[in-house]
Amino acid sequence: MRRYGKDADEDDIRNRPARRGSRPRTRIRPKHEDAAEAMILTVDRGRLTCLVDQGTKKEREVVAMKARELGRKGVVVGDTVGLVGDLSGEPDTLARIVRVAERTSVLRRTADDDDPYERIVVANAEQLAIVTALADPEPRPRLIDRCLVAAYDAGMEPLLVLTKSDLAPAEPLLESYAPLGISYVVTRRDELETAGAEAVREHLRGRSTVFIGHSGVGKTTLVNALVPEQQRTTGHVNAVTGRGRHTTVSALALRLPPPPGAKPGSRKALDPGWVIDTPGFRSFGLSHIDPSRVILAFPDLEPGTVDCPRACSHDEQDCALDAWVADGHAEPARLYSLRRLLASREAREGD
Repeated sequence: MRRYGKDADEDDIRNRPARRGSRPRTRIRPKHEDAAEAMILTVDRGRLTCLVDQGTKKEREVVAMKARELGRKGVVVGDTVGLVGDLSGEPDTLARIVRVAERTSVLRRTADDDDPYERIVVANAEQLAIVTALADPEPRPRLIDRCLVAAYDAGMEPLLVLTKSDLAPAEPLLESYAPLGISYVVTRRDELETAGAEAVREHLRGRSTVFIGHSGVGKTTLVNALVPEQQRTTGHVNAVTGRGRHTTVSALALRLPPPPGAKPGSRKALDPGWVIDTPGFRSFGLSHIDPSRVILAFPDLEPGTVDCPRACSHDEQDCALDAWVADGHAEPARLYSLRRLLASREAREGD
């Protein structure tokens, strides 16, 4: 049955309002020029804790969520972001993250070597502290090598932190990494409350450092000693499997306490350094790593790759690095270390 006459005009037709409103869509988005700069401290189920007005008397933590206009762009601990909305930091308030600044460094990993999906662990960190126990559980050099490759790929300086030296000596493990010239610090469990923690802090002053390590190595115990005001839950090592249990479930950035004798308001007091504690892991995939970037961490070997064949793996018969080392431009131990690190991308742990 016809609802309108033969000559119906526009006034006879009912217009139903659109479900999403009648405001026309536009691709022009606000620039948010008044957005406040903040640093991401932790991420928890879509809610991000941000530090606003860092280093001032107005410094405060604000809870925020990612704005829809950012799309699928991820926000991780260490990111510098732009915030709008309620920035008071009062309970039950929520701000919006509308901008993510360009990152100076990105630490990535994959779940395993067959997983093509990259996971960003942290952004804008300068140093990677690889925490390894000398015993209980036993050191895993293959895993250390993989972390070193990830550090070199990200452009971060590695730091080897050896814990539980009261159970086993550190010299055998340190000897295998001596050719790399990596900074290191050795700690004991009975000294963490005193001189041990301060010795580690000296390597962290004024820098942003990510602490990584597999479960049970004492990483969170060390972080608790470095930042006594923030006590995170610790676990124990299973006596049967020799493995630890995950107790840290999310990454968290913690500011180090000012050094002894620092004047209030001085740079040392306002910027003593940051420690980023991360969840323990049992594998560190490197399927995303480009071998050509790892060689950049070996400035004494990198010039020797000019004569290498195209797409050289630096571990084949035609590699020019062998002649470079034979001519005395670099130590053989350095070439061995490079090839060991590159081989860690292909070999599975335990090989």
